[in-house]
Amino acid sequence: MNLVEEIERLKEKLDVTVVAHFYQKDEVFQMADITGDSLELAKKTFASKEEFVVFCGVAFMGESVKVLNPKKRVLMPKMACCSMAQMIDGNYYDKSIEVLQKSGVAKDDLLPITYINSSAEVKAKVGEMGGLVCTSSNAESIITNALKSGKKILFVPDRCLGQNIANKMGLKSSVVSIFEDSGNHSDSDVICYDGFCSVHQLFTKEDVEFYREKYPDILVAVHPECDPEIVNMSDFVGSTSQLIKYITALPPEQKVAVGTEFNLVNRIRPENTFVLSSTKPECPTMNETTLEDLYKTLKSIEDGEPFFEVELDEKVQKNAQLALQRMLDL
Repeated sequence: MNLVEEIERLKEKLDVTVVAHFYQKDEVFQMADITGDSLELAKKTFASKEEFVVFCGVAFMGESVKVLNPKKRVLMPKMACCSMAQMIDGNYYDKSIEVLQKSGVAKDDLLPITYINSSAEVKAKVGEMGGLVCTSSNAESIITNALKSGKKILFVPDRCLGQNIANKMGLKSSVVSIFEDSGNHSDSDVICYDGFCSVHQLFTKEDVEFYREKYPDILVAVHPECDPEIVNMSDFVGSTSQLIKYITALPPEQKVAVGTEFNLVNRIRPENTFVLSSTKPECPTMNETTLEDLYKTLKSIEDGEPFFEVELDEKVQKNAQLALQRMLDL
């Protein structure tokens, strides 16, 4: 059986849109009707007319589509889990609030912002507290608006993105840990939960120094999920979409080392583009989805027995939608 031909047949027959994140394997990415980063995909699928969305990505992304499109039937070929999103759940979120209260920061003095790389449960917790969602591309504008409330920002779950935006804006930040916290948060503008992306933590200052020594004229472009030390050494910092736009606009002869996920870097442009790492920065969960998984999911729709469907508790759905809608309204 030719999987590509079968997938194309099923796509043509069924009332379905196939969606894939930029980090997916090439063979899966090429099968998608809609591609993009987290927010792009949620917004584009919102406008799609098909009954089913088959989402090739990780769980929080499928959940975001369902939150914004409650009537859509969202299926995932693999219920893969983002390591960063897994670092915080509703219980850990509540514990971080408790830790801050013990340190002298009142709950009423906090306005939470969650990176879109979080579960619907965490988005709902944030929504209940009057908070909102952000992405790596709009985090600065979201934080700028949130600070007008006069409250401190509790930024979850990525400490690196929170610290990098705070540094860029000239704000004071701190990191709160639910396991062993001895920080002073009373004079912080942005308090960051102690989570991170396992892939973007792979890039080191030695990697940057290696490329600068080997190619003196090289540019270094990284994602803001990277450690602040790496961000401070870079020539450009941007979201997935911003990195693509920046790199493709460079002269063909301009060398650039890129600090983000391997599959994306590998397909941005064919020449003079390097992965900023001595190891292969490939997201293991993003790469769980295979062509066979995609085929089986589409076949389950054809057989009338769809599986791996995203379903959310009604209260979680409602409050997570509040948090996402507040971001979209801005």
